[in-house]
Amino acid sequence: MVVIEMSKKIFVTGTGTDVGKTFVTALMLKKLREAGISAGYYKAAASGEEIENIPSDAFYVKRIAGLNCDIKNFVSYSYTESVSPHLAAKIFNRPVEFSVIERDFAMAEKNFDFLTIEGSGGIICPLRFDEKILMLDDVIKNLSLSVVIVVDSKLGEINSAVLTVEHLLYKKIPVKGLIFNRFDEKNLLHVDNKAVIERLTNLPVIATVKNNASDIGISIEKLTAVYD
Repeated sequence: MVVIEMSKKIFVTGTGTDVGKTFVTALMLKKLREAGISAGYYKAAASGEEIENIPSDAFYVKRIAGLNCDIKNFVSYSYTESVSPHLAAKIFNRPVEFSVIERDFAMAEKNFDFLTIEGSGGIICPLRFDEKILMLDDVIKNLSLSVVIVVDSKLGEINSAVLTVEHLLYKKIPVKGLIFNRFDEKNLLHVDNKAVIERLTNLPVIATVKNNASDIGISIEKLTAVYD
């Protein structure tokens, strides 16, 4: 078992939608829990289908990571419409309030020693866009979180990854590193993407995760070092 002195956190964002944030988040939590660590999950806003009255992303993380808590308590806003959270909030007339996120985040912090916070879509994601504007990066900054970026290994990710990093650095949000998802070490494009993105961003690649992997593929010591 890893002994810690205080709660540790990390925010998981991605270079866009469907790059594997939920998959990677689940594997991170699974690794922590298998090491005997009190590890939990939080998400400010989720949109899309629900399974057993749980947002599908949260349900997937709960199942893969073996979470035994009521995970609905750690998703502040859930909308069944598969659109951006700000639009779903308008459709259901239930706008996102940062005060609610702040309250629920604090509760999650109290319940777990390691907290993994999953983002929505890419980094430039509006959570509220009416008379008030609340962006995903506002939440990250206001909660004083560091970030890891999930990068898909496919064509086009050099542009997406570099722009994501540049935006975070512009916002003065600390970036701990990159995790490449659906990575095939025999695929020349994947290997080249990794080398180019690592060099252009000057960020470490924390892990490369194979398609449908059952493990994050790094040591528990390396994984826990990502959290702060």
